[in-house]
Amino acid sequence: MKLQQLRYLVAVHENGLNITAAARQLHTSQPGVSRQLKLLEDELGFQLFERKGRALTRTTAAGEEIIGRAASILREMQNIRRTSAELRKADGGSLSIATTHTQARYVLPPVIGEFRAKYPKVRLHLHQGTSEQIADMVARDRVDFAIATGSAELFPQLVRLPVYHWHRAVVVPRGHPLAAAGKLTLKKLAEYPIVTYVFSFSGRSSLPALFEAAGLSLDVALTARDSDVIKTYVRVGLGVGILAGLAVDPVADADLVRLDAQHLFEGHTTWIGFRRGALLRTYMYDFIERLAPHLPRRLVRDAERLDGEEELQRLWRSLAVPSRERAAG
Repeated sequence: MKLQQLRYLVAVHENGLNITAAARQLHTSQPGVSRQLKLLEDELGFQLFERKGRALTRTTAAGEEIIGRAASILREMQNIRRTSAELRKADGGSLSIATTHTQARYVLPPVIGEFRAKYPKVRLHLHQGTSEQIADMVARDRVDFAIATGSAELFPQLVRLPVYHWHRAVVVPRGHPLAAAGKLTLKKLAEYPIVTYVFSFSGRSSLPALFEAAGLSLDVALTARDSDVIKTYVRVGLGVGILAGLAVDPVADADLVRLDAQHLFEGHTTWIGFRRGALLRTYMYDFIERLAPHLPRRLVRDAERLDGEEELQRLWRSLAVPSRERAAG
């Protein structure tokens, strides 16, 4: 049995039994992955997967158990490497974060500035993307932390902890009819084209569903990943912007009117997550606490030992999670 075979096994599992995708992730060939899986099954004496032709159709019960143990072995290997690095160079290392544009642009700068001042030898890597792209980076074990909103189903392998609550806001150019239309309603919004975030590809997006439930049609003129891009196209008159309220800066966006929409849209929670069983170095705990002071190292360590999503949700409900909102106007 080789560690390479275990890597291939776990990669195939994480890629939904798609050998081609696993091979791409591992930078190797599809036949090579198939061959190593077959050699591993021959050595173990039982099948890890059921097959239909060359395609894997499902994981066997024995396969599920072996995959769990293999994933644990690979995590421990990574932990050993990190322990070695920490013992050799306690004040240095790296921290890789995958997050969205909104977090990278409007939330993380002061946190990273303080962190960098304390840990100048830590190499920081910031990767931006959609929830699906962040999940892909997590699946490929490319990042230490993921910072995102919602999409819990994309991150079953992470310990996720709440950072702050927020609401969507509506922005229009000054002089726009909605700026003087009184209390905002979905019906009023539906009269105009909308510029908003890219909808999720993994499930039903909440914004279209909200309008449909009210019997209204949502006219989407443009979707974008970037809050600043959304505001740019609002400025040129493409439509009414719906975006995170914290992404509307009262100084930089003084030419726009931010309309209160908390009564229209449900709140959201941004979280930070890391792999179960991962070895977090001291500066990683420090980063979490700087981002979310209600998540001290002791609490994060307790969360690491929780068994499953249900216990994690109970912890979420026990925390006093702050809100990040800006006033309308």
